[in-house]
Amino acid sequence: MTMSLPRQAAPPDEPPPRPPEDRRHRNRRRALTLLIIVLLIGVPAGYLVISANQSRNSGKDKEDKYSATGLTAGYPSKVQERLYQVPVPHPADRIAYYETNNWKTSRLYVQFRTTEPGLDSFLDAMGVNRKELKKGDIAIGVRDQKVSGWSFTGPGPWWGLTHEQKNPAPTQDVVVNLSNPVLPMVYIVSRTIP
Repeated sequence: MTMSLPRQAAPPDEPPPRPPEDRRHRNRRRALTLLIIVLLIGVPAGYLVISANQSRNSGKDKEDKYSATGLTAGYPSKVQERLYQVPVPHPADRIAYYETNNWKTSRLYVQFRTTEPGLDSFLDAMGVNRKELKKGDIAIGVRDQKVSGWSFTGPGPWWGLTHEQKNPAPTQDVVVNLSNPVLPMVYIVSRTIP
């Protein structure tokens, strides 16, 4: 008689052995893994590419706007009008503006043609009146004339004033061409210290 030895049981902390994986199950598992990788990496990467392109396009628009080296036709933004206290009146035409900024001073150059009541309302909104304009006073300096491209040598009469205010309010230099008193042309440089 041969003796049979008792069979030893598997240790309780080890899981039972898995049956071998068939080919179909392996392919499904790999496809699912690939899908998860694509979703976790591909979708955010695609979003970043789209976002970067939108940001770059926005930056190009702003670069074009701020790389202008002279007056741009149109109204300044409402924020610029409020910050520099340049209330362009209505009605007005031949409107153009240009803004410069540096660490020391920020300037907004604005020109427009308006009516006599429009000139009065513009000056009133600035906190001055027409009586403060001085005949022959070209209040806008040579440096600002070069930057803006303005030349105050044409037919006049030319009237001007400087409206100084305490910081942080801007100081404004105004020149008005009254060669056509019904439709005065107004030039203003408003400067503020950031």
